[in-house]
Amino acid sequence: MAKRMLALNIGASQITMGEFTVRKPSGLELTSFATSDLGLEPGKDSDPSAYVVSTIRDILRQKNIRSGPVYVSISGKDIFPRYVKLPPVTSDKVESIVFYEAQQNVPFAIEEVVWDYQLFDNDEGGKSVMLVAVKQDVVKKLTDSVEAAGLSPVVVDVSPMALYNLARFNYGGQDGCTLIMDMGARSTNLIFMEQSRIFCRNIPLAGHTITLELMKEFDLNFKEAEELKIAHAFVAFGGVVEGSESPLVNRVAKTVRSVMTRLHAEVTRSINFYRSQQNGSKPSRLLLCGGSSLMPATDSFLKEKLGLEVQYLNPFQSVSVSNRISAAEVGSKMHLLGEVTGLALRWAYSCPMEINLMPHELAARKRLRSRMPFFVATAAAIFFSVACWWGYTWRLRCVEEANLSLVQSRVGAIEAKQRELDGVVASELAVQGKADQLLNLIQLRTRWLEMTGDVRTSLLDGMWVTSIEPVMASEGAPITHLVIKGMGFLDKVKDAEAVGKFAAALGSTRYFGERPKVDLVRSSVFALEFTITASLKEPLVF
Repeated sequence: MAKRMLALNIGASQITMGEFTVRKPSGLELTSFATSDLGLEPGKDSDPSAYVVSTIRDILRQKNIRSGPVYVSISGKDIFPRYVKLPPVTSDKVESIVFYEAQQNVPFAIEEVVWDYQLFDNDEGGKSVMLVAVKQDVVKKLTDSVEAAGLSPVVVDVSPMALYNLARFNYGGQDGCTLIMDMGARSTNLIFMEQSRIFCRNIPLAGHTITLELMKEFDLNFKEAEELKIAHAFVAFGGVVEGSESPLVNRVAKTVRSVMTRLHAEVTRSINFYRSQQNGSKPSRLLLCGGSSLMPATDSFLKEKLGLEVQYLNPFQSVSVSNRISAAEVGSKMHLLGEVTGLALRWAYSCPMEINLMPHELAARKRLRSRMPFFVATAAAIFFSVACWWGYTWRLRCVEEANLSLVQSRVGAIEAKQRELDGVVASELAVQGKADQLLNLIQLRTRWLEMTGDVRTSLLDGMWVTSIEPVMASEGAPITHLVIKGMGFLDKVKDAEAVGKFAAALGSTRYFGERPKVDLVRSSVFALEFTITASLKEPLVF
């Protein structure tokens, strides 16, 4: 069974997916592909993550493509490429020099980006390095979206590098400098390919710029302007479409011509920069690709303005296509399949540019998964060691059990004697407990008699006690107060003052508090009734 791989190019306005296999003797082969619009206006700054997830899922479902590992390329507008010549240093210092150059050339803190590099031999016999960086949050959002759609990113490449690998594979034998021009939705990527040299530049002019100009020219919304561009866009010479008398078509052509003129100026400036600053040669040919490159007469316009041989990049010049895919289907989308084919080449062969901008967190998870077989082997070795140790301990246990049975018989006899002794001790404790209870009752009886005696001796002449009631917070709680009810003859005990004297006398005794409370004083025909609540200095505990 042929091994398969998935390649995914995530652009500003659409996603392209390709499924590839390697077959003998034909080599790399495209077996299935799909392109789909994201449904998101390229100029908007909203988070495209949800659109990316749903679009990938739709492609997998519609094309019946199984999920699996995937090589991903991201848009060239999000990267920061730098081509730097290294000073002559020994090989062990190259990495530190490259890190220093990365810190100097990347316009963000090095901790905020994911970066990688590729070394080249330059024309002067030394080393040059291609640095590529992307903001960590940008690439992490894309890889999180790819994982959420059910795919597992293996490599995160960038579209200019994927196109460079493809052009080197298909057109590597040509002399001179080749310029690859990838016209996307939001930007145009220029890739200069000359021998082992590579130079990239991103120009923020592309199909979306034309749409914005049409929106201004015709006062339309984005959707209407996009439909107008698709229907009538034409790179006309002089801004007038030959043979057309339609004012609408000529106005559209004039608008398109003005944007393309600006793009031509930027391309010319980039060529001059490459020649003057990078010591490169003037390009002798131009390879066109990208969704916006299909506007009619784009190739003719660039050929006339740049004076170069212009042709469309053919991804399948050295890569085969399955006979299950029609030639017409491939031909209609060939301008969009360059990136995914370049990604597939990295999977199938060794490529000159092998950049991987995998987010640090995802790379760590990948490393952990790759080490799982070693963990499993280690776990198996541990299990085997434990099994051997268990066998040894089992044998040792058999010997110990024989000795243990002898010890247990002796321990059993001792435990029987211990139980007899425990029974005697328990009986002694039970007797002691009963004795303590009896002694407590005797002490309480004595104390109760002494308290009632104090009550009796505190009575005034003519008084007598009718009842003494204990007061406790709850049943079984200690007695803290006594309620004393009594009477007195009116000729001897005339008023509440006499009752107060009785209460004061009671408070001076040894068992009662200093100030017993007089609750009730009531006179009848012959006697005075009273109620006193007296607190105990020490509660009675039963």
